Amino acid sequence: MLIQPWDAGLDETEWQTWIAEGHDFGQLSVNGLPGHPPVAVPTHFTRDGNHLLIHLARPNPVWKAIEHDPNVLFTVFGDYAFVPGPWRAKPDTPPTDGVPTSYYTAVQFTCRAHVVDDPEAKAELLRRQLTHFQPDSDHAPVAVDQPPYGRMLPGIRGLRLEVTDVRAKFKYDDHKPMEHRTAVADHLTARGQGLDVPTAHQQRRRLDRIGPWKP
Repeated sequence: MLIQPWDAGLDETEWQTWIAEGHDFGQLSVNGLPGHPPVAVPTHFTRDGNHLLIHLARPNPVWKAIEHDPNVLFTVFGDYAFVPGPWRAKPDTPPTDGVPTSYYTAVQFTCRAHVVDDPEAKAELLRRQLTHFQPDSDHAPVAVDQPPYGRMLPGIRGLRLEVTDVRAKFKYDDHKPMEHRTAVADHLTARGQGLDVPTAHQQRRRLDRIGPWKP
């Protein structure tokens, strides 16, 4: 992932806050077996200190790839929008001369995967995930000897992804003049499609922190 200086995270707290705000779905990418392409799996996840917690169905083809090479990449992205060329045209130039781009946030975790097969360890992993996704505890107990989860545990495997590196990118034209960034954020809010509004929020938030870009 190319990260220009103006797209870099301002500090670790920035990407950690963004993840904690509800960005808990991403893509696991695993090196393929010799002669095969990489394996990519979209999935929810939770954080546990320096680990990401995931569970997947036992028949998933990702397991053989992980056993061959446990070094994996997990990518979370969001707050994205297409920015049309006229919005980015320089002053005193025809709007059609503007070059379009994409805005987005992406956080990439480089990890070493540890497979969880012990029944009680899998149950504990599920408990941690349910604490995050169903904090009201409106679910049956997750126990290896009780339904419904006890009979389902053999059909899944858990993953603890040990994070070894984190790269964060916030691509919102932060190298452009403040007036330009404000105008694009206003355009996004007015258009209001897809993730336009949260994208505009990220651009305004970065604008408030960075102000005029200084190389």
